[in-house]
Amino acid sequence: MALVIFDLDETLIHGDCSTLWTEEMVKIGWADGDSFISHEQELMRQYASGTLAMEDYMAFTLSPLVGRTPEEVAHVVEPFVEDVIEPIFYSDASRCLARHREAGDRLLVISASAHFLVSAIAERLGIGEVLAIDLEQQRGFYTGRTEGVLTYREGKVTRLHAWLSEQGESLAGAAFYSDSRNDLPLLQLVEKPFTVNPDPVLRAHAEQAGWPILNWR
Repeated sequence: MALVIFDLDETLIHGDCSTLWTEEMVKIGWADGDSFISHEQELMRQYASGTLAMEDYMAFTLSPLVGRTPEEVAHVVEPFVEDVIEPIFYSDASRCLARHREAGDRLLVISASAHFLVSAIAERLGIGEVLAIDLEQQRGFYTGRTEGVLTYREGKVTRLHAWLSEQGESLAGAAFYSDSRNDLPLLQLVEKPFTVNPDPVLRAHAEQAGWPILNWR
């Protein structure tokens, strides 16, 4: 039995849950149409190029949640996950998860998206353990701010080490599946790195390092 870690966006699902959630917030009237989507797309281009300041992305995309309760948000997230996210689960990812469960491995999702999204999606995949970006609350309402170390780039490693210590868990024999150059710090940490539909930078690194390159559909 070993720890097996998965990125979420473009690894387990064919898409980015934060971008799709942005579109959902516009659809239900929580955010203001074209300008909101346009700015989010520009921030995502920065993510793809490895230049994004995640603090900027979160501050912008969390602004529609200011003053809303977690219960109010969850009421919208549940049908969003069912209607928008479930249809884009990779079948190959589901089969991989099944193999690791059969082997008795411990499954963990670690994602640079908001915890309320990641946990809801992971639950549908049958994964109960998640590390994601935590949101600040005051008096039971979201403030639009994050708290703690963001699970992005080196922050994933920091948060993972803290989790390992809390859980009494080890990275011995651990695997990590990801599509993104932004996850190179964590991919280089584990014994068994797997690249899934990797971006060009990650693909080049994987080819040089001899890492497996998986083409999931």
